[in-house]
Amino acid sequence: MRNKLTDSLFRMGTAVAAFTVIATIVFISVQVYQSSRPALLQFGWRFFTTSVWNPVANVFGSLPFIFGTLVTSILALCIAIPFSLATAIFISEIAPSWMKRPISFMVELLAAIPSVVYGLWAIYVLIPLLQKYVQLPLSTKFGHIAIFEGPAIGSSMLSAILVLAIMVIPYITAVARDVISSCPQSQREASMGLGATRWETIRHIVLRYSRVGIFAAIMLGYGRAVGETMAVTMVIGNRPSISMSLFQPGYTMASVIANEFSEADAVLHYSSLSTIGLCLLVITLIINIIARMLIWRVTKSGDKTA
Repeated sequence: MRNKLTDSLFRMGTAVAAFTVIATIVFISVQVYQSSRPALLQFGWRFFTTSVWNPVANVFGSLPFIFGTLVTSILALCIAIPFSLATAIFISEIAPSWMKRPISFMVELLAAIPSVVYGLWAIYVLIPLLQKYVQLPLSTKFGHIAIFEGPAIGSSMLSAILVLAIMVIPYITAVARDVISSCPQSQREASMGLGATRWETIRHIVLRYSRVGIFAAIMLGYGRAVGETMAVTMVIGNRPSISMSLFQPGYTMASVIANEFSEADAVLHYSSLSTIGLCLLVITLIINIIARMLIWRVTKSGDKTA
C-alpha cells in the first residue's frame, strides 16, 4: 500500500512539473501576443516588411532588425561549425589523455563567461584589430564589392558576427564532444581492423554515428546566436538599416528590445517592441521545429539502413 502511494505521488509530481513547463510557455506566448496586438492592428504585415523605425512619429517597421538577426546568426554559425567540430574531434579522438581534461575545461570556461565580458573584450581588443588589419585593407582594395563597401568604422555587422561565432563555439563543441565520445569503441576497433585509417574511421564511423547529436548541438548554438543580446548590442553599431556590407552598422531584434524597452513611453512603441519579441519567439519556435523534423528524418533513415 505504501509503495502504491509513493508511486502515485511520484507520478503526480512529475506530471505537475511537465504541465508547469507547458503552461509557462503558453503563458509567455499569450502575454507577448496580447502586448503585440496594438502594433499588429495598426501596421499589420507592413510591420515585418518595412524599414522605417521612428518612435517620434509612431511609425515602426522591423525588417532591419529581422535582417540583422538572421545575417549575424547564420554567418556566425557558418564560422563556428568548422572550429567547433574540429575541436570536438580533437578532444574525443586525437588528443592524448593528459590533454583532454584541460582543453575540455577551457571550452566549458568559455561557455561560462558572461556575454557582457565578451562585449567589453570586443570593444577594447577585437574591434580595433578588425578596423586596422581587416576592414581598412579590404575596404581600400575591394571597396567596390558590396560586402566590403563603406568606411572602416569598427562597430559593424562583422564585429557582431565574429563575437557571436566565438560565443557559440563552446556550446557546439561541448555537446558534440560528448556525442562523439559516446560512439562505441568496438565500432572504431572494427573499422581499424578492416584497414581503415584514423581519418576514415572518424569520417565514416564516428561522425556518421554521431550525426543526430551533432546536428542538435548546431541547433543549440544557433538558438544561442539568435537570442544573444548584450555582446551584440555593444559591438554591432545599433543602426536600423539594411546593408549588404559587413562593414556597416546594423541592429538585431534582441538589441533593439534591450536598448529601447525601458524608454518606451508610448503604447504603440511598447507594443512594437513586444511584436519584435513575438517575432523572435516565432523564429526560435520555427528553428526548433525544423531541427526536430530533420533529426526525426535522419534517425528514421538510419533505422532503415540498420
